[in-house]
Amino acid sequence: MPSLKDLKNRIDSVKSTRKITKAMQMVAAAKLRRAQDAAESARPYAERMEAVMSGLAASVGGSDGAPRLIAGTGSDQVHMLVVMTSERGLCGGFNSTIVKAARLKIEELKAAGKTVKILTVGKKGREQLKRDYRSLFVDHVDMSEVKKVGYGNASAIAKDLMDRFDAGEFDVCTIFYNKFISVISQEPTVKQIIPATFEAPEEGAEAGALYDYEPSEEGVLADLLPRGVSTQIFTALLENAASEEGARMSAMDNATRNAGEMIDKLTIEFNRSRQAVITNELIEIISGAEAL
Repeated sequence: MPSLKDLKNRIDSVKSTRKITKAMQMVAAAKLRRAQDAAESARPYAERMEAVMSGLAASVGGSDGAPRLIAGTGSDQVHMLVVMTSERGLCGGFNSTIVKAARLKIEELKAAGKTVKILTVGKKGREQLKRDYRSLFVDHVDMSEVKKVGYGNASAIAKDLMDRFDAGEFDVCTIFYNKFISVISQEPTVKQIIPATFEAPEEGAEAGALYDYEPSEEGVLADLLPRGVSTQIFTALLENAASEEGARMSAMDNATRNAGEMIDKLTIEFNRSRQAVITNELIEIISGAEAL
């Protein structure tokens, strides 16, 4: 049975831990508001950009003038997987859900005889994947010095990917990230960005306005597609940032609650032990008095 001193030291230790988790929860809550606003503000632009490119792609179809970013290389043998995770931990299952989706995709592609290459964004995903897939890594993007995610960060990643695509290093590129739903809910998302894919319009949806493009639909689409890749990566980074802070806030809230429950249990155990010590001392005093 632990001594009173051991119990008191443990209670003090858990109280210190609770202070830290509470502070981290408050910091995450403050960051979450800004990250959530940024992610939600970017969604309308990304959706409209995709709608415009989808209309252009439907018009161009499979013509010989279709840009390579939408027509592809004619093969799907080599796949580039961009796994986007956080630089820091203590955010619950945020990173694990992304890595799990990436692992499933990797095993699926390997079973189909495809070649897989991995580019990681954020060291937590790299740490979890390197044990089994170190040989598949081609590059890593360090975001540890980035205080606030900007379009420039996404543009740099997109340029690197498009340069590799033009050099023939891969045929298909897919990104993995968490889409922010709420503080307690983040949706693991897998999205192919090269060649660009677009969702078919829902049945009954109103037809969009008709436009005449100058110089040509192919030319406009060729200019928009690189921006579209950058926009999708930027949106993924923003969604990830909001999801990370939401997951961290939820995890620290749970940790704070658990610490409180542990303190209550230890306090009860401490009081019972102290009462037992006092009772034993009283018995000894009374026994000594009776002996006299």
